[in-house]
Amino acid sequence: MADDTTSSKPFAPGMARPPGHTGDVVFAAVVRLAALVALILLGGIIISLCIQSLPTIHKFGFRFLWTSDWDPVANQYGALVPIYGTIVTSIIALIIAVPVSFGIALFLTELSPLWLRRPLGTAIELLAAIPSIVYGMWGLLVFAPIFSVYFQAPLADLLGNVPLIGALVQGPPLGIGLLPAGVILAIMIIPYIASVMRDVFEVTPVLLKESAYGIGCTTWEVMWNVVLPFTKSGVIGGVMLGLGRALGETMAVTFMIGNTNILDNASLYSPGNSITSALANEFAEAGPGLHTSALMELGLILFFITFVVLSLSKLMLLRLERVEGKK
Repeated sequence: MADDTTSSKPFAPGMARPPGHTGDVVFAAVVRLAALVALILLGGIIISLCIQSLPTIHKFGFRFLWTSDWDPVANQYGALVPIYGTIVTSIIALIIAVPVSFGIALFLTELSPLWLRRPLGTAIELLAAIPSIVYGMWGLLVFAPIFSVYFQAPLADLLGNVPLIGALVQGPPLGIGLLPAGVILAIMIIPYIASVMRDVFEVTPVLLKESAYGIGCTTWEVMWNVVLPFTKSGVIGGVMLGLGRALGETMAVTFMIGNTNILDNASLYSPGNSITSALANEFAEAGPGLHTSALMELGLILFFITFVVLSLSKLMLLRLERVEGKK
């Protein structure tokens, strides 16, 4: 039997001492501090936006949200045009980007040959590294003339007389406006959504996909009935990441949207404004008083829109989980 007294021998110089709890305590304190700093920063931003927005909140109240007047000379402000432009361009971007991103992720994970998979995936990720101002300059100088001649004009001729839909394509094809800005936003957010979708598709267990293929499922049936249900949280997270990028984009939208505070019709061809472009164009020239307060309230509204979008995505995931649990 081993001698129990050996465990009580003193440590000789140079012997490794058993690990203590000091490192765990320090590490826990550091990560708690990091989380606390994030919460403090978030709370500080919200409080500062609310305080700076108080003058316009007191003067205009909720009327600020649905009036379109924006006249710094007369100190009359309304956020309808920037809110409308922000939401419309983001919806256009999602309508275009989500199917394209799904197709890219499907091709990279299921259909692409091995020699093409890595360089193509790297190229998609590199698109996300292009500065937004480069997208804006390219969109204004290169994309806008081509888009107006070869897409906007033919689309207006094709759908201009269709009830309801025709109203969306009325007006001169300028190459700038709500629709071109939404298309540029779609190009910008495709790398984000496609990269997240590809990563979550790759974590689907191979056994599940092989079992589906083994019973005769097609590639589309495997993706729709196996991969998407298994990765729905990651897919929705990727879409929300792209939507957040679209809502917060500034420079590219400023170049492409037209920067006018006029809302005459529902045409997607007409120039408009967004919250971020209004902030970029006017914040440097805004004097103290209602003008600055109105811009700060625009920032608060953008924060609220982002919060609502994230909350709805969480509720959607919870509902999907409950439905799946009932099944």
